[in-house]
Amino acid sequence: MDTPPARLTPRETDVTETEIKIRWDGPASDAQALIERHGYRLTAARTLEIDQLFDRESGELKQSDQVLRLRLAYGQETTRTTITYKGPATREGYKSREEIEFEVSDPDAFMLVLDRLGYHPGFRYEKFRTKFSAPNESGLITLDETPIGVFLELEGAKDWIDRAASGLGFSPAAYLTGSYASLYRQHSADDPHAAPQMTFSAPKPYNILTKQP
Repeated sequence: MDTPPARLTPRETDVTETEIKIRWDGPASDAQALIERHGYRLTAARTLEIDQLFDRESGELKQSDQVLRLRLAYGQETTRTTITYKGPATREGYKSREEIEFEVSDPDAFMLVLDRLGYHPGFRYEKFRTKFSAPNESGLITLDETPIGVFLELEGAKDWIDRAASGLGFSPAAYLTGSYASLYRQHSADDPHAAPQMTFSAPKPYNILTKQP
């Protein structure tokens, strides 16, 4: 008697992302100097990240506070394409949500699959991201240079976030729990001439961006 094939089931995950953003009022170089003065060292060099969100025409992911994102990261030596799913978030002082992430070797093919399933490109945003960490600490500090300003993002356990933010001179009153999409909506509400996408220049059709810019 033939043995039936093993049944594939979804992988259980306990990967929860907890983070906050802090708006930095000044040049990115000053923010990096502050981070490094407090013992954090560069762990990932400045990288251009192009993030494309996908959703159905009905906007069901946005309405249910879920995220499906394709990220193209262009570094000095490597190019990576990452797919991320984020579940509904809690925003009680910090933003916490399930995060599932994996790399793909053929982003054009993946976008074609999404199209066939009814998911289409929506909001797009860009940033230059630099990452820092400290020995014997599990948290991560990222320095983001965006078209709407400079932000620090602290990701880790809540108590670590509080200690790191306090060490850098920030209180919980400075914490932001919104996404870049929501921050850009606020920016656009204040600037009627803002572009529809948070990009450094006029965006090209997205399939072109799967090639080195």
